[in-house]
Amino acid sequence: MLITNGKVITFGKTNQIIEDGAVRVEGDRISDIGEAGKLRVTYPEDNVVDAGGQLIMPGNICGHTHFYSAFSRGMAIPGEPPRDFLEVLSKLWWRLDRALLDEDVKYSALLSLIDAIKHGTTTLIDHHASPSAIPGSLDQIASATTKAGVRSSLCYEVTDRNGPDGARAGIEENVRFLRRVQAAKDPLLAASFGLHASLTLSDETLANSVAAARGLNTGFHIHAAEGIADEEDSLRRSGKRVVERLLAAGILGPKSILAHCIHVDAWEMALLRDTGTWVTHQPRSNMNNAVGVAPVETMLRGGIRVALGNDGFSNAMWDEWKTAYLIQKLWHGDPRRGNGYDIMQMAVTHNAALARVFWPEAALGEITPGAYADLILVDYHPFTELTAGNLAWHILFGFEASAVTATMVAGRWLMRDRKLLTLDESAITARASELSAAVWQRYTNLAG
Repeated sequence: MLITNGKVITFGKTNQIIEDGAVRVEGDRISDIGEAGKLRVTYPEDNVVDAGGQLIMPGNICGHTHFYSAFSRGMAIPGEPPRDFLEVLSKLWWRLDRALLDEDVKYSALLSLIDAIKHGTTTLIDHHASPSAIPGSLDQIASATTKAGVRSSLCYEVTDRNGPDGARAGIEENVRFLRRVQAAKDPLLAASFGLHASLTLSDETLANSVAAARGLNTGFHIHAAEGIADEEDSLRRSGKRVVERLLAAGILGPKSILAHCIHVDAWEMALLRDTGTWVTHQPRSNMNNAVGVAPVETMLRGGIRVALGNDGFSNAMWDEWKTAYLIQKLWHGDPRRGNGYDIMQMAVTHNAALARVFWPEAALGEITPGAYADLILVDYHPFTELTAGNLAWHILFGFEASAVTATMVAGRWLMRDRKLLTLDESAITARASELSAAVWQRYTNLAG
């Protein structure tokens, strides 16, 4: 397949913009890129797809999300509104996740995947919780991602907040699914070992999780220092700050992801850097929960690998770019903060490198020969110069999620001309509407 008559944005080590460019796709990989005229002559027998002058770009990557949160849209929290982050957790998320049953888990994922495809997000790293339906829950999500055709890494968040049986079941679900993924070798499916957060994990459960993960060639995916309460709890429990406690437990490392890291201090940052641990930044969620702003500029300057996620907000990742850009300026009262190159480093360079942890066979997040053919077409026609040097600011001030007209993963079109090809949106939303009513009723009963 030859996708031609487009402006190719390559990203990668040497970001290029190829005017009147083309991308050749063979199987699940990109086999060639270049000027459209030359590639049409080189591959005269290829099926030609006319991009109609649109941008041809790598698909977006999300470093941390929650498919299970989809049914929260429009949900009212009974009683007084939450006053702080712990009340947000206890009044909303820890009741919603307990209200989810098996089919709810699947349809919540399907809704999130529809959103991802429409917004050109082709790779997602998910973090799941459904305490009333733990065994097989990751299979429910995997069946949804397989149907959708989106590249996804899954895990189950282990926690002590639902008792020792719940903690054991969460550990077992991670182990079972990791073994399934490693045995089946689905090219679009990956896994890690999920943990909720230090503040809901005892030393015993942390030790049991590390022991269970031994020999599975995996890292951990955990929330860390999202609220100040996480640091305070860790100090009470162990005399150590969160990152220090997780280091002592054996959680840190180059395959592990710590989401948020808002309240980490300089010594914790040094540990994150020295262990090669990944950090993900979710500014829309952090604003919504009023937990603060992560020191991502300092982390990046110090060599910490900071990627960009959405924490269950919409999969319009360019909205996350914009929020990350603006929040630093407001937080510091300085328009020089939140440089566009820093945002691109997180959202493009580091997200692509994080994705390679789970899919090491080929490059992601770039258009180069040999890379996975995860592509989007973007209907963006600027009235000012567009170059590799100013691309970040075009994305920040010009791109809109509605501009995505086509999405491809592993050489397969998931959407063309804004029409979904792998998922029946009407049928999914109709069933989800029925399921969400029951979920909300269970949530209300839990809240009462």
